[in-house]
Amino acid sequence: MFFTYIFILYICVIFDLSTLKHTDMTFGERLTQVRKRKNLSQAEIGKKIGINGDAYGRYERNDVRPTIEMAVKIAQALEISLDYLTGTSDIELDKATLDRVQEITKLNEKDKDYIFVTLDALIRDFKNKQAYK
Repeated sequence: MFFTYIFILYICVIFDLSTLKHTDMTFGERLTQVRKRKNLSQAEIGKKIGINGDAYGRYERNDVRPTIEMAVKIAQALEISLDYLTGTSDIELDKATLDRVQEITKLNEKDKDYIFVTLDALIRDFKNKQAYK
């Protein structure tokens, strides 16, 4: 778990999250934002999670709160972290990034160190390139 947080910090540096503002968006507002960004309808998300679009719309309007099981299904359907949807984190990590983090956590310590040294070099190079633009 420790390495997951370290990797997330690396991602923060890469994407220069200093430009992000902490928001007090509700669960429903985050659902709406992510769904619209992915160009999905409420009916499409509802179908993915086994409910109708009207029921899903109530989550977006904050009329009702989903159970934890339903919130997990929604996060999986939107391919986004539950932490982001619930407001625990303002870092929006997609499924591909989360999958990479999980793969890194399965490695032995030596391999993890190698990956982090490589990431450090890539981040340094990226920042240098950005500074000279």
